[in-house]
Amino acid sequence: MKHRIIFATGNAGKMREIRLILGDLGCEVVSMKEAGADPDIVEDGTTFAENAEIKARAVWDCTGDIVLADDSGLVVDYIGGEPGIYSARYMGEDTSYEIKNRNIIERVKDAVGEERAARFICNIAAVLPDGRILHTEAAMEG
Repeated sequence: MKHRIIFATGNAGKMREIRLILGDLGCEVVSMKEAGADPDIVEDGTTFAENAEIKARAVWDCTGDIVLADDSGLVVDYIGGEPGIYSARYMGEDTSYEIKNRNIIERVKDAVGEERAARFICNIAAVLPDGRILHTEAAMEG
């Protein structure tokens, strides 16, 4: 039985990227809205993995298909791991990334050497048709 893959996002740009990445799998790749799923998702996890799983599980509950979801963000050591899982909502959802980035740079201006360590973390959760959940997480140090 051939399954479609649903990516738990409404972001058209992200869907373009996901379709390019998964294009050679030979199955349909659709957004949650294209799949007819529009659950009210509350990302109240304490880790990237928990939030990715919350999103994937919510869409899977509506469809039963293979569902992928991601959660990602910037983790800056000097400021206690901020913005972390709150990266998208850091300083308010309507605040531009330019302003958010300036704020972070200002807050780490006194950091030296390894104190300036930061990384971008992305976790992807997959819920399979039988309900099993798989995770993968990667970090880009910088």
